[in-house]
Amino acid sequence: MERKEDSLKRFAKNIVFGKDAAERFRSDSNFVRILVRALRTKHSFYHPLDSVPISKLYAPDSSFRIFTWQLQKDEYVYLQKGAIQMRTPDGSLKLFPLHDVSMFSAKPADSVRSRENWVGAIYYKIILKTHNNKKYYTLLGFDDFSPTSNKKWMEVLTFNEKGEPVFGGPFFAFAADSVKKAAVLPRFNIEYKKDARTTFNYDPELDLIVYDHLISESDEPNRKETYIPDGDFEGFKWENGRWVHVDKVFNFQLKDGQFPMDEKLFDDAGNADEERLQRATDKNLEKKNPPKKTTTPPKKGGG
Repeated sequence: MERKEDSLKRFAKNIVFGKDAAERFRSDSNFVRILVRALRTKHSFYHPLDSVPISKLYAPDSSFRIFTWQLQKDEYVYLQKGAIQMRTPDGSLKLFPLHDVSMFSAKPADSVRSRENWVGAIYYKIILKTHNNKKYYTLLGFDDFSPTSNKKWMEVLTFNEKGEPVFGGPFFAFAADSVKKAAVLPRFNIEYKKDARTTFNYDPELDLIVYDHLISESDEPNRKETYIPDGDFEGFKWENGRWVHVDKVFNFQLKDGQFPMDEKLFDDAGNADEERLQRATDKNLEKKNPPKKTTTPPKKGGG
């Protein structure tokens, strides 16, 4: 695993910093091939792959981990890549590759999807909720959407009766809003100006997902690339198996005068920042007093 990790680290860097698209695509192909070989090692689930500069998140209950990264085709197109590795009792590999088709989807937010037609994002947070004894994993992710705008996605991941991942569902409710929207959405995103700094993260003390309220800086509401934060916050509260929209979040407490910011994974030019990406991954594997979120993967055993 250690030898393969060295190769993965080298190819992962070339995926981002390769001098041309051909080199980046070759590096990605080599990276995927070596990653699968590495994960076939018995009990590879417990190897953190710390030095590999992609996003690696363990589920809060340690039932799976998800890898995500992106490949730049050209200055206009980024392709998201990913895979879910399940924890197995015997340490064998159970892997679900994720195929991003969002660039071919006119309305990526309006449907339930499988791993074959995934809406790609680089995930930086997993939130576990339960309802009627079923587990729901909420994913927060970044999408380097276009040359002029970025997106952040909120996606609920479940597993069907066959144990396969399912993305989306009737999980985002807006029925109480004063502004008319669809009553329930399968997934949710914000789109904003490329160089804008935006909040979109889970606050465990409030038990709320908090994100910036956005407005067009040029009073052009149809142009998402003009959207910036205006100082107000919206949110979502988990209630009865859904994330219910909170139109205005006034009563949360700022910590040390700071907004509840998530780690910025890319610089203002939209280029991947490896150190920030790794820090974002590490932060989501540890909390102040977590039983399972540590900088190392979960211990073997425990079912």
